[in-house]
Amino acid sequence: MSEGIALIDKKMRSAGLSEVAIQAFLFQYQKLLDDDTGLIPEEAIEPIAQLPSLDERELPEGIGNYLRQTLVLKLNGGLGTSMGLEKAKSLLRVRGDLTFLDIIVKQFLELRASTAPGLGLFFMNSFSTSDDTIEALQSYRELGDPKLMQLLQNRVPKIDKETLLPISWPSNPALEWCPPGHADLYVSLYGSGLLKQLLEAGKKYLFVSNADNLGATLDPNLLRFFAESGAPFLMEVTRRTPSDRKGGHLARRLDSKRLVLRESAQCPDKDLASFQDIDRHRYFNTNNLWIRMDRLFEELTAGAGYIPLPLIRNEKNVDPRDKKSPKVFQLEAAMGAAIECFDGAAAVEVPRSRFSPVKTTNDLLAVRSDAYELDKSFRVGLRAERQGVPPKVELSDDYKLVDQLEELVAAGVPSLIRGKSLSVKGQWRFVAGVEIVGDVRFENASGEVKDVKPGVYRDSVVEE
Repeated sequence: MSEGIALIDKKMRSAGLSEVAIQAFLFQYQKLLDDDTGLIPEEAIEPIAQLPSLDERELPEGIGNYLRQTLVLKLNGGLGTSMGLEKAKSLLRVRGDLTFLDIIVKQFLELRASTAPGLGLFFMNSFSTSDDTIEALQSYRELGDPKLMQLLQNRVPKIDKETLLPISWPSNPALEWCPPGHADLYVSLYGSGLLKQLLEAGKKYLFVSNADNLGATLDPNLLRFFAESGAPFLMEVTRRTPSDRKGGHLARRLDSKRLVLRESAQCPDKDLASFQDIDRHRYFNTNNLWIRMDRLFEELTAGAGYIPLPLIRNEKNVDPRDKKSPKVFQLEAAMGAAIECFDGAAAVEVPRSRFSPVKTTNDLLAVRSDAYELDKSFRVGLRAERQGVPPKVELSDDYKLVDQLEELVAAGVPSLIRGKSLSVKGQWRFVAGVEIVGDVRFENASGEVKDVKPGVYRDSVVEE
């Protein structure tokens, strides 16, 4: 145990990581050594029956004062490797020639110009996304120096599964490190001194969301609701659907009466049926969070710079491209788990439209289609005709990577405005003028690329 702690301390100090980052990781490492599973049994919690809800309303009067005290922070550390990307995922084109990053910046600039001249914007980048993001932001001169808009995420050692010591991988030392999960936001804000600087500059409210969630706009009504609630921490949640059964849910601890997030890894096997009961546990975390920065500073100061969050232990290969390479543990913590650490933390039910992440090429094809629109405020959302229900897209593994998807839709993205579901299996290529209505499947077992000819395809199966 002491050997591992000493090796971690030396490795992280040599890499220039802060004292706070080192202590936060050692806190999680100790949980690993103690085999702390963080299980939350069903008998220790109660479901949340009802929450306040907030739909879109007219822009409230006097919102400018709240906005001037607000900072928008986008979690931008992902590379999108599961989609075959090698640059920051936020640089992926999603609507026309606009990337995630373009849309985020244009939303911010429009709101700042029309309502909130003092509004702030930051990106939490990883070592992998920092250079790409800063370069892309250079084209928006009205933002100022992009380097001053960056919060750099820490990195932590991967732990050898067999020895529980930091892994050594001389053939590629960069693979000895991994990101510590988005809960590193708290550690990075405090350890970098940025949180204190923002408070001294008069900032009070922090809105955090994922860069790939196109529904996570800064809603002034939610800001007012949060500011006037007096809560130190507010989580946006939405109703679970059958597709969310395996995802984490919100609950309340019976002993402390505090809200808690329970992830699948924290559920005992005997409670799996209750965990997946979406009528019993109705709400899941969108990862859109509102935080009072003064209260966050108090919690972090009291906790030596970090919040004691449950451990997430991910088992991986040290080289993710080599399944024969040694197994390692990547120790992470979830940002939303901090809801339990704030006395008076709250949650609010929001429309599903505020949770529209693009995680796969299925999502990407849907959001590029005419089922979605980009409004004058640069918000991406479903068109009114969809009545809040997105089209379901299922692409075979032939299109798992972005460049494969680009070949599929090089001549045109099919119309999905009236489509319920689209399934594509085998080698196809859409041409311009294809419209999907209802449930449509394309199946090609020939091994040759086939064109999907122009026309309306309605509740049908097309086979080759």
